[in-house]
Amino acid sequence: MEEEVKVVESAQQQANAPRPYAKRVQKKKVCIFCQDKIDEIDYKDVKRLQKCITEKGKINPRRMTGVCAKHQRGLSTAIKKARVMALLPYRAK
Repeated sequence: MEEEVKVVESAQQQANAPRPYAKRVQKKKVCIFCQDKIDEIDYKDVKRLQKCITEKGKINPRRMTGVCAKHQRGLSTAIKKARVMALLPYRAK
C-alpha cells in the first residue's frame, strides 16, 4: 500500500516539474543598409522604404526589419519625409 502511495506521489511531482524546452536558434538579421554600404537613406527611394512599413502604413521595428539602430533612426526620418511629400501613405484604407 505504501508503494502505491509513493508511485502516485512521484507521478504528481513529475507532472508539476518544469519541462526543458528546446532553444530556438534564430538566424542573425543583417542590416540591408550596412550591407549595401548606404550612409544616408534617401526618402525618394520608395521601393526600399516600403519594405520597412506594414500594409497599414506603420513603421516596422528593428527586430522585424533587421536594420541597425543607426539606420533605423534615418529610416524613420526618411519615411516621415516621404509621407509629407505624398510618396508614401500615412495609413492604408
